[in-house]
Amino acid sequence: MRILVTGGAGFVGSHLIDRLMVEGHEVICLDNFYTGHKRNILKWLDHPYFELIRHDITEAIRLEVDQIYHLACPASPVHYQYNPVKTVKTSVMGTLNMLGLAKRVKARFLLASTSEIYGDPEVHPQTEDYRGNVNPIGIRSCYDEGKRIAETLSFDYHRQNDVDIRVARIFNTYGPRMLENDGRVVSNFVAQALRGNPLTVYGDGSQTRSFCYVSDLVEGLMRLMNNEHIGPINLGNPDEYTILELATAVQQLVNPDAEIKFEPLPSDDPRRRRPDITRAKTWLNWEPTVPLPEGLKLTIEDFRSRIQSEQPLEASKIAK
Repeated sequence: MRILVTGGAGFVGSHLIDRLMVEGHEVICLDNFYTGHKRNILKWLDHPYFELIRHDITEAIRLEVDQIYHLACPASPVHYQYNPVKTVKTSVMGTLNMLGLAKRVKARFLLASTSEIYGDPEVHPQTEDYRGNVNPIGIRSCYDEGKRIAETLSFDYHRQNDVDIRVARIFNTYGPRMLENDGRVVSNFVAQALRGNPLTVYGDGSQTRSFCYVSDLVEGLMRLMNNEHIGPINLGNPDEYTILELATAVQQLVNPDAEIKFEPLPSDDPRRRRPDITRAKTWLNWEPTVPLPEGLKLTIEDFRSRIQSEQPLEASKIAK
């Protein structure tokens, strides 16, 4: 098949491209490199079945494809709050453009939505029929509400124009190629521990998250795309950890002597987050297989190689 991946040079997108290329598909990667990085797709650049287009999806583009994995959007608070208007535009205009493309060429369209559409949930764990508790004017709403409208647009295109859609609600995902500076809790802790800095826990660390390893998520996305169920479907790991438990796990794996320091909790930070994955299990026969300690080890190895490569650069700056 000829498959378009928007945000394909990003963390999740590049892992998805690896799988699609290995399966022998023709892949077009679309990325404006706001948070994506060319190193993530370097090995495919000279491959005859791979094409890279530097493009911002807030502008329309004409392509011929069979499937569209629409992943393009900054997904970490640091990046989506840096330019909140751009974040909203990416979710609204970008999704409109990709749905318009899917409509024109009759491609199947998969939206990478998010657990953030549940906001600070009052239902636990979160099932797909829960409508969420989102602050529409908070500092996270550029992303939360952007993704909610992206889901709305997808279902409207499906009902009005018969576009073949799939909607995945992705919960916290981690693994190699996460940006060290993206402000997400796993990358924060790993980068801080490797650099010998204290691990920053916001609030008292009792808030919970579930952490899904990236290879498990990619498997779920591909099963959803190639299944008859539209969704929305939660894709995430139902194992729930407190932030303090995660900090302690990283501390033990990297540096048992690392200090843990506590900072005030940012506004609109969800207290609890855990997916109900009954639909994914039933409809897609999918559930995560990589346990947190194993996934963290792989993530730490990847971060270590990148952080070590930046050390000589720092030293040379000092030498000058």
